[in-house]
Amino acid sequence: MSNWGKNSGAYNQPTYQPGPTPNYASQYVPPPGPPDARDEKSPYEGERFHSRKIGNDLGFLIFFILQFAGFIVISAIALNEWIKSGGLGGGIGSGDTGNSVTLNYHTVILLLLVTATALVLCTIYLILTRTFTRLIMHFTLLLSIALNVGICVYYWTTHYWSGAIIFTIIALLSIFAYFGYRSRIPLASLLLQVVMDIAKHHWTVYGVAFAALVIQAAWSVWYTFTVIAIYAKWTPGNPTCGNGSSCSSSKVAGLVFYATFSYLWTSQVIGNVALATLAGGPFGCWYYFGPRDQGLMPPHPTLSSFRRASTLSLGSIAFGSLIVTLLDLLRLLLNMIRNNANQEGHPVEVCLALCAECFVGCIEGMVQYFNRYAYIEIALYGKPYLQAARDTWHLFQDRGITALVNDSLVGMTLTWGAYAIGLLCSLFAYLYLRYTHPSYNTDGQYTAPVLLFAFLIGVQCMMTLSSVIEAGVSTIFVGLAEDPQILAMRAPALFGLIASTYPQVVQGVPRV
Repeated sequence: MSNWGKNSGAYNQPTYQPGPTPNYASQYVPPPGPPDARDEKSPYEGERFHSRKIGNDLGFLIFFILQFAGFIVISAIALNEWIKSGGLGGGIGSGDTGNSVTLNYHTVILLLLVTATALVLCTIYLILTRTFTRLIMHFTLLLSIALNVGICVYYWTTHYWSGAIIFTIIALLSIFAYFGYRSRIPLASLLLQVVMDIAKHHWTVYGVAFAALVIQAAWSVWYTFTVIAIYAKWTPGNPTCGNGSSCSSSKVAGLVFYATFSYLWTSQVIGNVALATLAGGPFGCWYYFGPRDQGLMPPHPTLSSFRRASTLSLGSIAFGSLIVTLLDLLRLLLNMIRNNANQEGHPVEVCLALCAECFVGCIEGMVQYFNRYAYIEIALYGKPYLQAARDTWHLFQDRGITALVNDSLVGMTLTWGAYAIGLLCSLFAYLYLRYTHPSYNTDGQYTAPVLLFAFLIGVQCMMTLSSVIEAGVSTIFVGLAEDPQILAMRAPALFGLIASTYPQVVQGVPRV
């Protein structure tokens, strides 16, 4: 049994101590005066933080394990042949070397460099968030605008008309969005400050963040090798096709699609396990037990939460992650259709594919946004995914907190940050291709897939890291929906700003 079960009796009736907490910033200390009677209730109320003996959503857990095993089998077969063929030649910075039929070792080096670039950029972003908490939102939004404008200008100057029109629209929308969001930044900035202040007193937050980021980077490297090996083994005309394997473009497309599906789903699970670990660990314990200095928090909350998230709740996390993965794949397919239509000179098809891609992207964003709160319920209560999603929806509706959640820019800012890092990784890949002139890309036929892989690696690395920060914000929202008076003890400045902006959220509401 985890530490929760061992300590639930010892902490059955905690009392939240009033008065300042020396180790916390002044705007976050509990207000003086006697604690509210509502705070006398146990943090374990409603089976919160209790371990379950049986896992949830076992069917999706089995499906997740099987697809991962399938990826391992395909990867082993492809990599074995790829190693025997010497990677089809090519190397770092090389030009017209290696096999010219398909992707070779040159592309592996390129995507490894992209992964390293994504790792460095994500680390820098986390440091900037920790150091310049108030400015990071302005910086991220302005950076995304600058990247969109830069890409737009480049496409106009290179006469890539459809891309220029698309990014002109995106650039204008991002500019208008920034001026519309500026008035909403103070609340989001204070939320982010509270989360970073909690992380300052729980270094396991950064440990989980960097562990998830390193695992995601290693997974990206494995995916990179596998995709390139699939191209090398089954592309028609390659020397490896004479080794008894049937080669065809359709087989390559199908196997790359499966590998990408496995990559996206596993990446989602990695990030969401990290989110659930911190939501049920330091962030959830901070809200319901109080700061560590008060002595009420169970020992090793992060380790206990990780044990639950990676075992009993893994099926539920895989269930929610699969929904987002399928939408992400649909959006990528529409992106490929748009690129093909553009290359063939069909502007109407390009516009239709773009509209469909934007529509699917909006749905994906909403599902991913809602899922995050369902994962908090899973982390705190150990619920199955569907029950967690249903309870989250009813909780927000009953408490009138939907407007407040929608008004948080933290998640949106981190998403734009992931988008910016993905673009920077794609830009790096494009420049590398352009100045090294690999033999397989003499006509630019592989530029689009290589840039897509680079973009995916950058986005997934940043989304994994951002899920750690979002865990704190989402946990505060869920706690606020369940019992807003506790937030008045934990972060009075944040509670006051919420109360002045959304009085209906914090007015006396009965505990569920």
